[in-house]
Amino acid sequence: MAISTYGEEAKAVSDEAETCTPGLSCLLIDREEAERLAAMLKAIADPTRLQLLRLIERAPKGEACVCDLTECLGLRQPTVSHHLKVMTEAGLLNRDRRGTWVWYSLNHDGLRRVREILDPASAIEPEPVAA
Repeated sequence: MAISTYGEEAKAVSDEAETCTPGLSCLLIDREEAERLAAMLKAIADPTRLQLLRLIERAPKGEACVCDLTECLGLRQPTVSHHLKVMTEAGLLNRDRRGTWVWYSLNHDGLRRVREILDPASAIEPEPVAA
């Protein structure tokens, strides 16, 4: 389509830009959910916390005592406890007090939510295969 004046051409380009992806604004994540997910991502965006997640994930029973984690990382207990608290509050870890020690395990629902935001295709349930 030929356009005779510069003003009309600019408007035509503008109209095209507005309609490239109709309904895109409807695909926003709810603000509260976006804030929860951002807190989760911030909680694991730390080298020590990533190491803690991996240690807990690989623990023989899928859980680890804070005393074992401090020894593995060579950090003091208050430092490790702080990192564990941040990840627990973000919904990435479960916490279970047993006597004087606290045991941590992965919160699979929280990790699933992080996985879904990083890989939206993982949130789609596969269709059943016809027999």
